[in-house]
Amino acid sequence: MTAVETQITYTNSYTIQHEDTYMTQEEDWDRDLLLDPAWEKQQRKTFTAWCNSHLRKAGTQIENIEEDFRNGLKLMLLLEVISGERLPKPDKGKMRFHKIANVNKALDFICSKGVKLVSIGAEEIVDGNVKMTLGMIWTIILRFAIQDISVEDSDLVHSVLPHSAPTPTHPHLPSSHLLYWKDGLALCALIHRHRPDLIDYSKLRKDDPIGNLNTAFEVAEKYLDIPKMLDAEDIVNTPKPDEKAIMTYVSCFYHAFAGAEQAETAANRICKVLAVNQENEKLMEEYEKLASELLEWIRRTIPWLENRVAEQTMRAMQQKLEDFRDYRRVHKPPRVQEKCQLEINFNTLQTKLRLSNRPAFMPSEGKMVSDIANAWKGLEQVEKGYEEWLLTEIRRLERLDHLAEKFKQKCAMHEAWTAGKEDLLSQKDYESASLMEIRALMRKHEAFESDLAAHQDRVEQIAAIAQELNELDYHDAATVNTRCQGICDQWDNLGTLTQKRRDSLERVEKLWETIDQLYLEFAKRAAPFNNWMDGAMEDLQDMFIVHSIEEIQSLITAHDQFKATLPEADKERMATLGIHNEILKIAQTYGIKLSGINPYTNLSLQDISTKWDTVSQHFVPLRDQMLQEEVARQQANERLRRQFAAQANIIGPWIQTKMEEISHVSVDIAGSLEEQMNSLKQYEQNIINYKSNIDKLEGDHQLIQESLIFDNKHTNYTMEHIRVGWEQLLTTIARTINEVENQILTRDAKGISQEQLNEFRASFNHFDRVRRLPCLSHLHGLRSGQWSGGEVEFARIMTLVDPNNTGVVTFQAFIDFMTRETAETDTAEQVMASFKILASDKNYITVEELRRELPPEQAEYCITRMTRYAGPDSPPGALDYISFSSALYGESDL
Repeated sequence: MTAVETQITYTNSYTIQHEDTYMTQEEDWDRDLLLDPAWEKQQRKTFTAWCNSHLRKAGTQIENIEEDFRNGLKLMLLLEVISGERLPKPDKGKMRFHKIANVNKALDFICSKGVKLVSIGAEEIVDGNVKMTLGMIWTIILRFAIQDISVEDSDLVHSVLPHSAPTPTHPHLPSSHLLYWKDGLALCALIHRHRPDLIDYSKLRKDDPIGNLNTAFEVAEKYLDIPKMLDAEDIVNTPKPDEKAIMTYVSCFYHAFAGAEQAETAANRICKVLAVNQENEKLMEEYEKLASELLEWIRRTIPWLENRVAEQTMRAMQQKLEDFRDYRRVHKPPRVQEKCQLEINFNTLQTKLRLSNRPAFMPSEGKMVSDIANAWKGLEQVEKGYEEWLLTEIRRLERLDHLAEKFKQKCAMHEAWTAGKEDLLSQKDYESASLMEIRALMRKHEAFESDLAAHQDRVEQIAAIAQELNELDYHDAATVNTRCQGICDQWDNLGTLTQKRRDSLERVEKLWETIDQLYLEFAKRAAPFNNWMDGAMEDLQDMFIVHSIEEIQSLITAHDQFKATLPEADKERMATLGIHNEILKIAQTYGIKLSGINPYTNLSLQDISTKWDTVSQHFVPLRDQMLQEEVARQQANERLRRQFAAQANIIGPWIQTKMEEISHVSVDIAGSLEEQMNSLKQYEQNIINYKSNIDKLEGDHQLIQESLIFDNKHTNYTMEHIRVGWEQLLTTIARTINEVENQILTRDAKGISQEQLNEFRASFNHFDRVRRLPCLSHLHGLRSGQWSGGEVEFARIMTLVDPNNTGVVTFQAFIDFMTRETAETDTAEQVMASFKILASDKNYITVEELRRELPPEQAEYCITRMTRYAGPDSPPGALDYISFSSALYGESDL
């Protein structure tokens, strides 16, 4: 805004307004003087002292403000001194029209500076009109002493001293309310703030306002060359001090302290730039350290997960599974947080580098965010494979344990049956036997052959189980093979011996003429029935393994079917008992003395009855109990499945819904970025509060694994799906919050208004309906349709908005691009200009100057990084601040 475009007017708030409000000056002036005549006295003294502070430079002064300006000569001299310009030559006559002409020359000069004087004429000044004279002087003060302080600030007290807001050290620094000046503490605090060596502020008392004011006046006049313009008694005894007088006096402090603040501003600029550089270096080092530690942990963990050496026992494999659960619960979650924090730190660092006009940070080789993401993906793939391998091995070992136990049980029963059979078949008792005994031996042998054939299935089962154990790589397969081979060899030998015995008996068959048919019939019935009971006992003692209610129900059905055959079996038992009774009846009828031994079988009626009782009264009820217990266990497992599924079917869709909501939440949330941030953090807290449901589901999942439940038909969600979804949800919301934080940082650093930010968001959403999708089509459209910068300029823009060549333009990069040309950022030229101020306009700077003007830490930072100045006019130890400033904004060597 130029002087011609600005009109300076005086109102109650001392604002600078346009011409349409300027007419209020005269009305306010009349009202002020009429309401409080004491103000006129204060203005006379203050304005007179202010004029003399400038007129003394020309070797003159005034005594009476309304009298000494009447001829216009000292008025013109005052304007020449304060403006530094020459006015037209004054008229030398002493007549009234000469005085009016001189005053008009002064008034015309004031008007030429863009000040429109309303109702102030030369005649009133020549006539000594106090009100008009004071109004004219106030207009001059406004134009030449106050306007340059702040053209746009409505509160001139803060404009005069913009850094003088009350602080804990100086609670009495001035504010916009003029009553703060009455006790003198504000003026003293003002001086102490800039020159603490002039006033001992701790010794001032609020109850001594006159003493405080006089102290401030005396110090200002003695050390700051500001003449005394006010009387302490007038200020203290007046209910409301005159604002014009106060502002006139306070404006002198601005001009007194303005020079000192210039050097302070330059030093602050350098400190700010260096602080940004140091902070960026620290963030880079932290990123490198965190990335190295995370990659090293992944490198150490993957070999452990890739170690697939199978254990030989179920206990050892379950310990491995427990170790894996411990890794999942204890060791991995902190690393997930580190990975998320690493991405946040990287995005924040890149944003800060862009905002400070620094090159983008490129991590060392192998430590890019994409490298870490690939390493993490590889870790999760290895984890999945390791868990699947563990579960597969546990199933295999469980199956092996079952088969091994079954093998041992069948072998024990077979070995118990074959015990003594070889010796029995090797006997030659038929050589000395009678005919009856020979025939008995023949029948007995036929019964044995029937029994032998019945045991053929058991031997085949033993061989089949041994084969399966070998195929499943059973750890004690050698022992199994040895035992199986022994049984097979023994079985072959039994077959050979049996055949040889039959041949021998057949050779003497003609010697046999009588045979007890009933004994033979008993043996023939008893042997299969006994074998059936052996088979039934074996089946009833058979171990079983099931994983569902359907499987156990199938076993129960089979058992019920077996129990349904018991009445028929009991009939067979009774028929066998009938044969035995018939033998006893014949013996009693014909007086046959029985030896009590059936020559055709070793089975007795007692053996059949005892074994029958064992089957029907012991093993059948025991099998019932075992099946019912297994039903209860499977029902408990089914409840666990349903309990897990009920929660997983809620949590899984909840996570999917939240993931979809997050993609729209930052776009749909209305309000400022801070309100969006608060909403997102509240949204994040709601998600974190949901963690208890995940933990409960983890507990149910552990119970399921401990119960060896391997499938769940009630849900499609596994615990791994839930874990991965939960981790992705936390990472996504953290990344979204970080984007808003970076937007706030960009907005504050580049001065973007909320309306501009909303407009940028609307434009971005128009070309990118899904967040973080490529916006390259929009930029390419500019290039091909509206953009006239050519391929080279488009490539330059893409380097700015996508420095990592990811093919994706984020909203943050979009804002940076839209605001880069208009945003006010530090440049190398500004830093050079600041160093040049500290160096007193020299092209080099010394160590002493740096240590005198900058804080110790920032000074040492510059000294250690600046090169020696090589100019011909440089003294020893001179430093080159120009190359140092350029390096701050050039290629990063951090």
